[in-house]
Amino acid sequence: MDGNNRFSPQERALLLGVKGVGPSVIGRLEQLGYHTLAGLAGLAEADTTHIVQMVASMLGSTCWQNSPQARSAIDGAIALARAHLVADAAKGVNG
Repeated sequence: MDGNNRFSPQERALLLGVKGVGPSVIGRLEQLGYHTLAGLAGLAEADTTHIVQMVASMLGSTCWQNSPQARSAIDGAIALARAHLVADAAKGVNG
């Protein structure tokens, strides 16, 4: 695998600022193939359920699937990604 299978240090730092998002949440997102905020920004709300189900399946445990904290962390990461995408678009228009 190359270095493109992880969030950039800048994006990782932004994600770590989201309540409930720690290194393990970021690692799980990366394991599922999400490596950029742009990729996360494209997810729909229904995708949170899919993500926690996929992580639960990977772990062989329902803890992620049944955890409101896990859902909240994924929702927060997606919300951050969307806000970041909007901010970048505004910079492109105004910059």
